[in-house]
Amino acid sequence: MTSLQILLESVESARRDFIAECEGLSPTQVNFKPDPESWSILDNVEHIVRAEQSGISGLWKALDGFKRAEPIWQGDPIHRGLSVEEIVERTWQTKEKVPPIAAPQWGGSLNFWLAMCRAQRHMLQDLVQEMEGLDLELIIFPHPISGPMDARQRLEFLRFHARRHQEQVRRIKGSEGYPGF
Repeated sequence: MTSLQILLESVESARRDFIAECEGLSPTQVNFKPDPESWSILDNVEHIVRAEQSGISGLWKALDGFKRAEPIWQGDPIHRGLSVEEIVERTWQTKEKVPPIAAPQWGGSLNFWLAMCRAQRHMLQDLVQEMEGLDLELIIFPHPISGPMDARQRLEFLRFHARRHQEQVRRIKGSEGYPGF
């Protein structure tokens, strides 16, 4: 198994765990907000889908630019060699504001958003297959908060982000007033 395939599996594992954390809940549970400023479980799932779509699409653009020798981003790769956890530690505030492209907007059915979340797997598998054998440090797509991140870091971010929101869902479930079944 290549390092890229290992990265892909870490993303897929995090996504599966996130989905499992959100399945089997009632509409009241998925729409519960611990306070007016918090997101619901439904908001978290929609956000994960939107954020992943943006990140995966951006990586495809960066890959296409790399292949054409016309990178979509140029500059100092200030995070070279860092893990995604180190990048987030250096660049994020305690409570970060979501970029508009990844903000929950539609609401609706939890099952729709979970199906969308599952479907991301295929897009990511195709992308990883296209990147196999390439130097991931040269394929850079900036994150809206953290700045320039290479393809390895962006894949790590997908894992990190799913785990982060899985923990947020757990906190919602443990909140005072969270409705039982």
